[in-house]
Amino acid sequence: MSRMNDRKLFIVAAGLILLPVALAFFGGDKFRYPCQDPDNWEKDICKMPKCDVSRTCPEHIFKGQRDPRLGPPPTRVEPMVVPQGAPQVCAPANQNQGVNCGK
Repeated sequence: MSRMNDRKLFIVAAGLILLPVALAFFGGDKFRYPCQDPDNWEKDICKMPKCDVSRTCPEHIFKGQRDPRLGPPPTRVEPMVVPQGAPQVCAPANQNQGVNCGK
């Protein structure tokens, strides 16, 4: 009887291990929207006005991020840093001064 239970346990354990492996292997590349797939960017479904109705144009999907169609930026732009000891430029003194001006 315990031999039968061991066999069932082995089959269930093997299935639980093989299921995610099979899904990962045979799943392929999936995209939530067709216009996320770079292969579709030149197709009519990813060009205005068709994609504008459903808001699935690459311009909508990648909103707030650099458009991957442009590739990496040519050079990195460093933010401007005010050197230590440089005079701070403030507006003339008035009632509406900011916290960093007028000290």
